[in-house]
Amino acid sequence: MTAAVALKNVVKRYTRGKQQVEVLHGLDLEVESGEFVALMGPSGSGKTTLLNLIAGLDRPDEGEVVVAGSRIDQLSSGELARWRARHVGFVFQFYNLLPVLTAERNVEVPLLLTRLSRAQRKQNVRAALELVGLADRAKHKPAELSGGQQQRVAIARAIIADPTLLVCDEPTGDLDRQNAEDILGLLEILNRERRKTIIMVTHDPLAAAHASRRLYVDKGRLSPHEERSAA
Repeated sequence: MTAAVALKNVVKRYTRGKQQVEVLHGLDLEVESGEFVALMGPSGSGKTTLLNLIAGLDRPDEGEVVVAGSRIDQLSSGELARWRARHVGFVFQFYNLLPVLTAERNVEVPLLLTRLSRAQRKQNVRAALELVGLADRAKHKPAELSGGQQQRVAIARAIIADPTLLVCDEPTGDLDRQNAEDILGLLEILNRERRKTIIMVTHDPLAAAHASRRLYVDKGRLSPHEERSAA
């Protein structure tokens, strides 16, 4: 299998006051196309920083970041924005839905940057909502949906443009256990049946158990210890 993500000797620093703090220390990582990887570790370990570098939301201070065949650490801001729109779907803990828009309009937002016709956008939105089991809630606004339903809308929005990679930052952190299991089951289906590469940050061992591989980040380094689920 080919690598969907390849990081080599990545260093990331932040400035806090007069000090520079190194968050990631020469980190190497490969994620194969079609993998479902969980990134675990304590708060402040660097796992969200790592996720942001993979998603093209931040840049390393040193090292190489290759995702979906592109050396994204060398792209200009405009090139990077276009690359993200094509290759990355985002799922966040707090959904990040626009409260004034219906579910179908929230899902449609990424398609407004494409050349698809209105009819094609509508068809794609309907298919995405059907996939996440919310076709009957298309006209509802976020406030009229449960937390689990809002996260399903967020996942439909993340996959609407058929991205190469789904990045999920604590996607079940705001949900009860049953809704969390439902969302994780949906991610498994997207991984298994749609062959989506998924990288998920989570504190929850029960959530991480749904991934095919679990990696541990501690103090800016990947632990040599990793776990794989049985095929």
